Amino acid sequence: MLKCSLCPKKCGARRPDQRGLCGADVLRLGRAAPHYYEEPPVSGTNGSGALFFSGCPMSCVFCQNHELSNAKTGKSVTVKRLAEIMLRLQDEGCHNINLVSPTPYVPDIIKALDIAKLEIPVVYNTSGYERIETLKALDGYIDIYLPDFKYVTPALAERYSGAPDYPSVASAALDEMLRQRGGCEYGADGIMKRGVIVRHLVLPSNKDESEKVLVFLSQNYDKSKFLLSLMSQYVPMYRACEFKEINRKLTKLEYRRVSELALSLGFDGFFQEISSGKTEYTPEFDGTGV
Repeated sequence: MLKCSLCPKKCGARRPDQRGLCGADVLRLGRAAPHYYEEPPVSGTNGSGALFFSGCPMSCVFCQNHELSNAKTGKSVTVKRLAEIMLRLQDEGCHNINLVSPTPYVPDIIKALDIAKLEIPVVYNTSGYERIETLKALDGYIDIYLPDFKYVTPALAERYSGAPDYPSVASAALDEMLRQRGGCEYGADGIMKRGVIVRHLVLPSNKDESEKVLVFLSQNYDKSKFLLSLMSQYVPMYRACEFKEINRKLTKLEYRRVSELALSLGFDGFFQEISSGKTEYTPEFDGTGV
């Protein structure tokens, strides 16, 4: 039994007998079904085959998937069953297999992908808080990286996500993702086949931090190698009520100013409407499709 070091926290849990700091022990899924709320070239018309994994290396106080990320929900599955689920979603016509918060299960996921031998792209949907060694193990398995880039200020990363090292870790992780899959490729139907989409969720009262993130990305990365997805869908959930400054929705003015900066910096990608601040983007983690 090996001590777990898959994520940057390297907690050393002896899984599966022990749960890691992320909450993970055995391979668990909360939902496996077509999902229609990703970026347009990922969801397309048939949906993205989203596999929502249980547990998360981060501790975001505003997490919309908190019941799942805290590993309070989720059904245990075997590697063989995971491969069967992937193939079923492919047969149903999903444009890709979308691995949501997969970090604690990378070795099992690789085994399942070896079994399934998919004919559609595989998406790695992550907070961006990743170890380089774990990402390198995925080289050749992942077609589309879909990371967040949440913060550049360590104090904010600690306050809201319990990860003061997030800025440096996420920056190094994005370097590796771009090395593997930088530059976007599409099929004739406009669906992404390969590439990187960097997400940033604008938080209320944190417009300045969002602007710093955009400037950092602009100055440190080749913008032709990835798309930006600027998100306004924040809704105060989970422990957000404990933090007065984020215990509200985003204002139009906050989001407009961040959007204007993104445009002026020359980013290509996607900009959510301010009306996207709804709970409907969070599905039920009731074991559907598992």
